[in-house]
Amino acid sequence: MSVEPLRVGILGATGAVGQRFVALLQSHPWFEIRRLMASERSVGKTYGDAVQWHLPGPIAPGLLEMPVTACHPDGGVLDLVFSGLPASDAVTIEPLFADHDIPVVSNTRSFRMDPKVPLVIPEVNAGHLDILPEQQAVCHRRGFIVTNPNCSTIALTLALDPLHRRFGVRKVLVSTAQAVSGAGYPGLSVMSMLDNAIPYISGEEPKLESEPRKIFGKREPDGIVPADMCISACCTRIAVRDGHLMHVSMTLDGRPGRDEIIACWDDYRSDIHDMDLPMKPARSVEYTDIPDRPQPYLDRDRGRGMTVTVGRLRECPVLGWKCVVLSHNTIRGAAGGAILVAELLVRKGILPLAPGSR
Repeated sequence: MSVEPLRVGILGATGAVGQRFVALLQSHPWFEIRRLMASERSVGKTYGDAVQWHLPGPIAPGLLEMPVTACHPDGGVLDLVFSGLPASDAVTIEPLFADHDIPVVSNTRSFRMDPKVPLVIPEVNAGHLDILPEQQAVCHRRGFIVTNPNCSTIALTLALDPLHRRFGVRKVLVSTAQAVSGAGYPGLSVMSMLDNAIPYISGEEPKLESEPRKIFGKREPDGIVPADMCISACCTRIAVRDGHLMHVSMTLDGRPGRDEIIACWDDYRSDIHDMDLPMKPARSVEYTDIPDRPQPYLDRDRGRGMTVTVGRLRECPVLGWKCVVLSHNTIRGAAGGAILVAELLVRKGILPLAPGSR
């Protein structure tokens, strides 16, 4: 039986993450873009006139002519909103939509660590969505906010999840080499990045040290209690367009061998393993034994940009084991990951796949 797609809006539609949302949603079988929302300087223009499109592939003609509207819920009936807003704007705009009974799936950091807001990677902690009724009750609304983690957090957590399920992960030391697209568009200047690397990304290290602990945490009456895991992060911006690379050292419970660890990645059965979700890759985590891989240029698009690639597993004389992890930061780590969260909301019946039935 065919069903009507959900009517969705995109907050921050002209920005880097907003453009990824547009690119991924314009042919999505479950979601139909009904509103494109951005800052006041874009309001009233068509999307084609307002956006500086920097992704490969065209914009659907109907979206090119769609007017850009203000980031306010009083602009037409919506069943769901995806947010690619800057955190400074999201902190006031996202609750406004939730208060008007419009669910929000957010890619911004503003509410990630709120104990009543699920911070979700569908493969890892789908069950955390069960706290949504508590959020709705506390806030006295039918709408809600669900958050997508930081782009580096998603890659790290997905790589660790098979090992944490099987052995337990206790300590993690992670050093990232992050693509310039993570800084948004137009982002950093050529003069800043050419022949250079920047060993500081504002706010990135605290997010990478705290968010995985919430994702791996347990649901308690007062919210999510973070996992007993120690993470130390160092984050660097490098002159790569897309794809965040990270070097990870870790301490696992027990004394697993190399073959056991690789088998965990090869045999990974996630929380959504048996679900039919359009954005779900065939393999969420894939190990490669090619000595000089993964590489951003060669591996970021695995699984349509939704697969995290792991390689170079070897012994670490300090923590036990070390490896290299890579993911596409604006697809898996941003818009694609958020869309997968929304698909999970549909499959769990939290979002009914029919407009107007909320």
